[in-house]
Amino acid sequence: MRTNSSILLMYAARAARGFGDGFAIILLPAYLELIGFDSVAIGFVATAALLGTAVLTLGVGLVAPRHDLRNLLLIGAALMVCTGLAFPASQHLVLIAVVAFLGTVNPSSGDMGVMIPLEHAMLAHGARDDTRTKTFARYSLIGALSMAAGSLAAALPDYIVPAGVSRLNAFAWMFYAYAALGIISALLYSRLPHTQMQDRPASAPLRESKGIVYKLAALFSLDAFAGGFVVQSLLALWLFQRFDLSLSAASLFFFWTSVLTAFSYPIAARLAGRIGLINTMVFTHIPSSIFLILAAISPNLFLTLGLLLMRSALAQMDVPARSSYVMAVVTPAERTAAASVTAVPRSLASALGPALAGMLLATPFSGLPLIACGVLKITYDLALLYSFRHVKPPEERD
Repeated sequence: MRTNSSILLMYAARAARGFGDGFAIILLPAYLELIGFDSVAIGFVATAALLGTAVLTLGVGLVAPRHDLRNLLLIGAALMVCTGLAFPASQHLVLIAVVAFLGTVNPSSGDMGVMIPLEHAMLAHGARDDTRTKTFARYSLIGALSMAAGSLAAALPDYIVPAGVSRLNAFAWMFYAYAALGIISALLYSRLPHTQMQDRPASAPLRESKGIVYKLAALFSLDAFAGGFVVQSLLALWLFQRFDLSLSAASLFFFWTSVLTAFSYPIAARLAGRIGLINTMVFTHIPSSIFLILAAISPNLFLTLGLLLMRSALAQMDVPARSSYVMAVVTPAERTAAASVTAVPRSLASALGPALAGMLLATPFSGLPLIACGVLKITYDLALLYSFRHVKPPEERD
């Protein structure tokens, strides 16, 4: 199969997964509230999900350099199917936490997960240096647009319930739909060519680029820790609790945040071509953090939603630039390991935030998680700029 065909299959699988993530992220806190969980318990479940993501991603990083990427992607799709079937069958906190830990529903906005380093490695394997950033931008664009469509689908329980279906069963049907999307992803992955990234002894997947990858992982961890305070599931919960936002209104709002995020990706790719990957990551991120801090102290719903929408237009522009940068500054044989080594600390760090955010949401000023996130992210941006402004990817060295 031609490389271009493989990339198209990756795009299609990303769309299927993104659609499922789009509604699952919003429905998960609403489902947990429905079965009696408070904000602290929901934060605990979100932490379990992110910790599980970190452990599974670490496992991927250890085995991917010496195993077939296609087979690993198929295993991930099977895990997605099991997640969709298990959530409706679990209503005890411990069982929900176990499913969240082992499953693929990620409370963040989609740039973390066990599938991400695998898909990044497959994309980088088929992309040239001069098209790599655009390839990742298209991948991120498709993911964001599919998540936007999935966000609209999160409103379906509000339309199913009047037809005589219990609200609990309506949520169960949505999780079963998530499992069906896992089957679709598996069918797409099954058409990929067998691809193995091993080019060195398995005991040392990182050598030449170890120092730079570890430094990037540390900085990305600070960014992820900050993001853990405002993962999308908890942001939805904050809107539900502070402004009594309905599920239908929340789904429409997150649809537009995903649309704005989606169209920021191709802009980010073009901007990176002009000012460089690091500058794109930093100088789009700082204004988005300022908007988030202002949203936390906003006195009314419409101003808050407006500020959050402006944040969405900028907050994820660093994603394709970051993915492209990591793939560019390591050797081709180290790409899978580098993607995993930078992803695992991010997942671990982000897992600390939701539990803390759940407790902060229970305080008299529930906007504290948003302020903490914004301040920490600005700190990360400045540290990244200082540390890597002179480390150029191949396409910028001339």
